[in-house]
Amino acid sequence: MHHTSPFEIGWLDPQLAPVLLGVIVLAAVGTAILFGCGVVAYSRRRSRRYLLITIVLGLLVARSIVGLGTVFGLVPMTVHHLVEHGMDFAIAVLILYAVYRSGPTGGDGFVGSE
Repeated sequence: MHHTSPFEIGWLDPQLAPVLLGVIVLAAVGTAILFGCGVVAYSRRRSRRYLLITIVLGLLVARSIVGLGTVFGLVPMTVHHLVEHGMDFAIAVLILYAVYRSGPTGGDGFVGSE
């Protein structure tokens, strides 16, 4: 596969390439910081809920890396869509499972309900 500059990719408007690249880099840095916080929290709490959230944050970092790979021509668009939408599904399932495992909160489950 040919490695290229994000400014030379046919599907990407050259004027928008710096914006897209900036957004993906910010997402990668932000999610990497959150993932680090998740690892620290999990190491302190050692609960399944913290582990699930840490895995979700790791998947968000991976999504950003796949996005960067796509912008630089390392990941084909088809693979990009399959991997990222697969990760979206996994993230949703893990979050819902973590919520399910939290158990009932009493009342109807809404904050401030009595």
